[in-house]
Amino acid sequence: MRDISGIKMWQLERMEPMHSDINYDQASGLRRMKKQMVKVIAVTGGKGGVGKTNVTLNLAMAMAQLGKRVLVLDADLGLANCDVMLGLRVEKNLSHVLAGDVDLDDILIEGPFGIKIVPATSGTQSMTELSPAEHAGLIRAFSEMRTAFDVMLVDTAAGISDMVLSFSRASQDVLVVVCDEPSSITDAYALMKILSREYSVRKFKIVANMVRSLKEGQELFAKLSRVTDRFLDVTLELVATIPFDENVRKAARKQKAFIDAFPKTSASLAVKTLAARAVQWPVPPSASGHLEFFLEQLVQPRVESRSVM
Repeated sequence: MRDISGIKMWQLERMEPMHSDINYDQASGLRRMKKQMVKVIAVTGGKGGVGKTNVTLNLAMAMAQLGKRVLVLDADLGLANCDVMLGLRVEKNLSHVLAGDVDLDDILIEGPFGIKIVPATSGTQSMTELSPAEHAGLIRAFSEMRTAFDVMLVDTAAGISDMVLSFSRASQDVLVVVCDEPSSITDAYALMKILSREYSVRKFKIVANMVRSLKEGQELFAKLSRVTDRFLDVTLELVATIPFDENVRKAARKQKAFIDAFPKTSASLAVKTLAARAVQWPVPPSASGHLEFFLEQLVQPRVESRSVM
């Protein structure tokens, strides 16, 4: 059976009529989607190595402990590692869904405390930039999803690629993980600059990660705020300071989340505090609180870049 941009021919035939230039009807999948109220939080940071995936997974488990049904979308579509960090076996991933081989529910893997993970691929460059037909497949997959959940955490890739920007601007909250290094601060600023000036994202929640003390975390936030206050029209909120903790590294070597391996260590307590705050963040009562709104935003065309300082 012949493929077109990773979508099986029978998939295309089952979709709504498409234009000759393969300009798919995004709305058709969205109209079929159940109106499911979901809190969507993008966890990002710009620079790699700041602990973004660690924060995502541990936050997911802490929220699950509070009674939330949590889905983690591994949105690093080329270098996925959520499953690796937890030592989970993956047989099928998002690429198999987009190819029409399986449904989204079929690839979900269960992690500690009942969290569900949508595994992406690792070492597959074609997954880093989805084609219009593959975006249609992504919408269709979510529209037919049977698994219900309250919160979706989107673990974005490092950098400021179109995919990172798309996932971040489509989410209701953007959680920016930053550590006390000049490159981390610079990259976090660059990410917020593009999201604010090109996509009108004005509010960012900051996680100061791997800091030596609460004071160091507050000083890190102050450094970032001074720059954004001067050059950007955004509002920053410091929502967590996660201390540097040797048990985080020990847990990683065991391929376990630190909140699972060391529930009373300082980093775990900080993430639990963040989770208690995050579950209180309101889900917009309007259409933006529905899962289909997230997907609709995700596939909106990238706006023209403007010349900015």
